[in-house]
Amino acid sequence: MMFLKNIKVTSFYSKKIILSQNSLLKIPRRNGYLILVPEIGEDLPGKYPLLKEDKSPEFTNITIEKCIAVIGRQALEFEETIKTLEKQIENVNDISSENLFKNILNPLEEMYTSLNITWGISKTLYLGNQSLMPTQYYINIDGRARRASASKYISTPIYQACKNVFNNSHSKLSDEQKKVLTKYILEGKLNGLELSEKKKEQFSALRLWLCDKIKEYSQKLETAINHLSFTIRDPILMKDFPEELLKSIAPDSTKFLVGPWIITLTPEVVEPFIEHCPDRTLRCKVWETNVIKASVLHDKSVQTSTTLEDIRQKRNQEANLLGYKSFADLSMETKMAASVKNVYHILNTLLATARPAQEYEIKELQAFASKEGLEGTLQLWDISYWGRLQLRTVYEYKEEDLNNYFLLPKVLNGLFELIEILFDVKIIETKKTDLWHKDVRFFDVFDMKKSSTDPLGSFYLDPYARRDEKIRVSQNSGYTVSIQNKSKICNIKPLVALIFNFQPPVNEKPSLLSFKDLQTLFRQFGHALHYLITKVEYTDIAGLSFVEWDALFISDYFLENWLYEPLFLQRISCHQITGESLPLSMIDKLKNAKTHLSGYNLCKELYLSQFDLELYSGKEFWNNIMTRLWKKYFVLPPNKKDSHICSFEPIFSGSWAAAYYSHIWSKMIAADLYSAFQDISYENKESLKALGNRYRESFLVVGGTYSTRENFRKFSGRDPNPKALLKTLNLDIKSNMLETNTGISQKNKIMNSEI
Repeated sequence: MMFLKNIKVTSFYSKKIILSQNSLLKIPRRNGYLILVPEIGEDLPGKYPLLKEDKSPEFTNITIEKCIAVIGRQALEFEETIKTLEKQIENVNDISSENLFKNILNPLEEMYTSLNITWGISKTLYLGNQSLMPTQYYINIDGRARRASASKYISTPIYQACKNVFNNSHSKLSDEQKKVLTKYILEGKLNGLELSEKKKEQFSALRLWLCDKIKEYSQKLETAINHLSFTIRDPILMKDFPEELLKSIAPDSTKFLVGPWIITLTPEVVEPFIEHCPDRTLRCKVWETNVIKASVLHDKSVQTSTTLEDIRQKRNQEANLLGYKSFADLSMETKMAASVKNVYHILNTLLATARPAQEYEIKELQAFASKEGLEGTLQLWDISYWGRLQLRTVYEYKEEDLNNYFLLPKVLNGLFELIEILFDVKIIETKKTDLWHKDVRFFDVFDMKKSSTDPLGSFYLDPYARRDEKIRVSQNSGYTVSIQNKSKICNIKPLVALIFNFQPPVNEKPSLLSFKDLQTLFRQFGHALHYLITKVEYTDIAGLSFVEWDALFISDYFLENWLYEPLFLQRISCHQITGESLPLSMIDKLKNAKTHLSGYNLCKELYLSQFDLELYSGKEFWNNIMTRLWKKYFVLPPNKKDSHICSFEPIFSGSWAAAYYSHIWSKMIAADLYSAFQDISYENKESLKALGNRYRESFLVVGGTYSTRENFRKFSGRDPNPKALLKTLNLDIKSNMLETNTGISQKNKIMNSEI
């Protein structure tokens, strides 16, 4: 039964300090207590007021008041510093490269580093301990920090000075300095600094209007999501649901086995519900309610169709003012792909194999479901439910069978060993008393080539879920927060916080990880390594700063790929009772799970990626684009009511407009890079070390100094190829099996189709 339930201007390369499978963090609404604090708070002296003498955060003494006071003061000082530095640039045509860095950019970096550390500490507290940093206060701190940090890219004198020095053939610049200037020039251009005064006014008004529309979209979508829910009271209906899911949707978690249960339209609830619900009618109802939320089928106050059209129109106008044909073309300025045409080429190449593979998968799934009692043909709300049963029955894969094998201490030891073998860095735990919770641990990272006493960087590890304290967006969420980015000018080493929601230890039993937890852990460590072992001296391009958006997740997926190597999996597994490693038979089932419905799942991501680019490339109405592309990417016909685009948040109020394809691109590059390691046994440590060090020098240590395409060529000696991704998902085999069965080449049809 259904019941009614009673942004601002930033830089295009703005701080990317939280990344997960859903990319940037969404700040949820939280009900409960409020902590009243003064608007200004305590005043604290010093360049780094929240750090101790050794430049490490003093988490035990950090309060909301201190964070608010410090960020307010630092933001003002940063903005005033920019104005002061602008006055020092008397003649932008005569400034030398040495004076530009010494007198302008280096002081800017010092001030920014101070601001950035307070920002990073606040974000760590927000994610790690909400009693120390409730949502509403973090939102204010985050907004103030973003406004201040963006101001350095809207200074015309600094922009012009950087441009003149960069274009001066007599300037003596290192590769890193050239890239720092490139960043300032590109940011300035994309913030309208090359426009005439009249067009600058138009550009500013357009951005303000766009911010209001994005806020309007977010509010409508949030209302639509919160407006409807389903209450279920039948325990028999819920008997096969995972225990963790039942606990999360039961109003009283102590009664998770008897109910009732509230099914909301948030992804972390509705998606696993559809996957496990045995009642087809109810499954259809929940699925349909989810895909029509915020559409014209609901109250006008929550309809987003007109709002999203306004957003895409204004973004395209913004791009036109800056001299680009479309917003999608503007977006490519910050992407490895470089052009929309290049992205389409890769999407079509992947689709040529994934589409026939999907057709093969759907035929197999239909045959299985019909045999098990499904009446009629598969519908869209049946795929995940029957897919799960097919995986359990035909492939004998049960996710819960793995859950007794991955003890967190054992997994961490194996992960740290792998990182040491590949990248010659050793991770050693250090005792710290200044922590935001007793669960938190602290580690130093050492370069074995240089020193075993002087660390390259350090990180906090906060592994366990705390129901009332930690933000939990989804079951497999994890966060990498760059508290301090490396800066030679400030003598600051990298400091990162890794925050997860894993099952806590029970009595004497250590924390047990699911395989999804493993994937999250490895992805976030891959992400963090960029910050921790970078050699870059300028914070503006250190770590993942100024790395192309579609290349941000390469190391995440690269490290995750090791979870399918039998010898490595056995190395990190240990049954909590028998002590045995994961059997090879179960590893084979795990590989089957990875490739199960991989054609269908990849086609879904390809479809959303092309929709996003087409939406921001032209004027065709969104529903027409959706209808046309659906036929190209899916075997099953669309549902007439389906309006899922109305709630496609990442490309409207999120950060991924004309960039949604970025995860697929990163996966493709990661698979290609990882393929070089697959011919080497995990026991062949020397060969792994040699190749791993090549990866380290080509990708991990260089930050944003060089383009990712250059880095790839340095490692592989060629350009990327999507074949490795298709192979790792078993799509080439499935596609060939369909062609063998039908005698028709679907690949040629797709490759020759128009975009």
